[in-house]
Amino acid sequence: MSTVFRLLAFLLSVPALAGAQGAPTAPLDTIPAQVDSTGPLRPDSAALVVRGDTLAYLYGRLGPFSVEERVRGVAGRIGDLRFQGVRADSVVVLDDGTRAEVWAGAAPVLSVTADDTLARGTGRSETAEILADAVRRGLSGSGLTRSLRDLLLGTFWTLLATGVLYRLLLFMNERYPKLYHRIRDIQADRVPVVRFQRLVLLSSERIEAAVMFLARASRLVLTGLVLFLYFPLVFSFFPATRVLAQRIMALAMEPARVAWWAVVGYLPNLFYIAVILVLTYYGLKIVRMIFTALGNGTIGIPGFYPDWADPTFMLVRFLAVAFAVILIWPYLPNSDSLAFKGVAGFLGLLLTFGSAGAVSNVVGGVVMIYMRPFQIGDRVKIADTVGDVVERGMLVTRLLTPKNVEVTIPNAMVLGSYIVNYSATARSGGVVLHTTVTIGYDVPWTAVHEAMKEAARRTSDVLADPEPFVLQTALGDYAVSYELNAHTDRPRRMPAIYSGLHQNIQDTFSEAGIEILSPVYHSVRDGNRSTIPAPNTPDPAGDPAFRVRRVDGP
Repeated sequence: MSTVFRLLAFLLSVPALAGAQGAPTAPLDTIPAQVDSTGPLRPDSAALVVRGDTLAYLYGRLGPFSVEERVRGVAGRIGDLRFQGVRADSVVVLDDGTRAEVWAGAAPVLSVTADDTLARGTGRSETAEILADAVRRGLSGSGLTRSLRDLLLGTFWTLLATGVLYRLLLFMNERYPKLYHRIRDIQADRVPVVRFQRLVLLSSERIEAAVMFLARASRLVLTGLVLFLYFPLVFSFFPATRVLAQRIMALAMEPARVAWWAVVGYLPNLFYIAVILVLTYYGLKIVRMIFTALGNGTIGIPGFYPDWADPTFMLVRFLAVAFAVILIWPYLPNSDSLAFKGVAGFLGLLLTFGSAGAVSNVVGGVVMIYMRPFQIGDRVKIADTVGDVVERGMLVTRLLTPKNVEVTIPNAMVLGSYIVNYSATARSGGVVLHTTVTIGYDVPWTAVHEAMKEAARRTSDVLADPEPFVLQTALGDYAVSYELNAHTDRPRRMPAIYSGLHQNIQDTFSEAGIEILSPVYHSVRDGNRSTIPAPNTPDPAGDPAFRVRRVDGP
């Protein structure tokens, strides 16, 4: 394989070798060339020799260049023009009245000096025409002999390049199937499955498919690259198609050259971006370590609660990332282009008008974090909803009601509503539960107070200290309103405590022979049974009865 690559490298160097044939070499043509013999030989003269043919003599210096350097430069340019396939009939003389030059196509070949004209004893224009004829002979060579030699050499190098191409394609056809088989063997034996919890991110089959795709793609790319290099290389072996080969290579290399210099020019910006990203990443790691210590109590700051650690870190991280994006933005490719600015402006408008509600919810969430109106697990009342706080996010707050119903409330609504925190009150002395009954004026209020306090004492989860107390809240038209107040430190059991308290009130009032006048009776009670349940009901025989008589008869 190394031999094949060496042959390919040698073939790629052949056009360069052919282009260097403008320098003096051993005679290759069998037909003698005409020689510019005008003018005497002088110490400051040098022969212009191309492919063994002495075309002309040049005299004197041209600026900083000696006559020998002039000859070497002209011979090299003629060799380049021959390699490019420039025809001899494209050679012209350009004379602006002060200076004469010989051009071949769009390229200058040589300039006529005063020494060139003085040595020949001719004028500037005549000397320029003599040298132009010499350049034409250098480009035309020796006619049929040169054409036949170029054709034979081009055919030889083409056959050699074709053989190398065949060996390369044969090598890839032999090696790639073995590579495919090797990939399958490695996948079956060694490739682990990548999981995230129970989700399979990358199975062995997916990894095998991805690697096989890359292998097949590399084969296609290499095959295309070899074929692409083959055709310009073959075209460069023949003078008639060398210009076409150069154009093909120029078309292919120009995008690559532009891309390469674009990447090289972007390296300083890429360095700045890398520095910003590294500083942001490790800065956030340090900040994360500090807030983790604040959250678990390893370190403390006066006035900073541990439950503030996580949300505060989230805010700091958001601000740090936003600041890093602002710093990176000017260093992004084409960040100052109108298209880039237009897309950024559109996204900004979309975010502004589409996230107004979300922003208000986030602001509400941040405010509640630092107001600390409730904690996770607290029994609260938000507006008309009572429940336990199960989640306090940046956008919403979720409550689980006593009926086991989860209610989601946007933080903007939470911030705009009143909040009752039963758990916070319970931690600072207990929540006061209260209930009201109405009792008739005929019952002593001391008996009512005692019965209601006894009901509170019998109820589970009601605190004995502070002691329950009764308030007379109203003197109605038919009854007195008594309000029982009792403390509890179990706010999450409030529905069950209220239920037990009401049951015990019924029992203690029944035991004391007190009738609860709710609802109020508007009829005359004579002859009606008491509402007190047995066995505490008075003897029905003692109840007075109505006397009924007819008014329309005796």
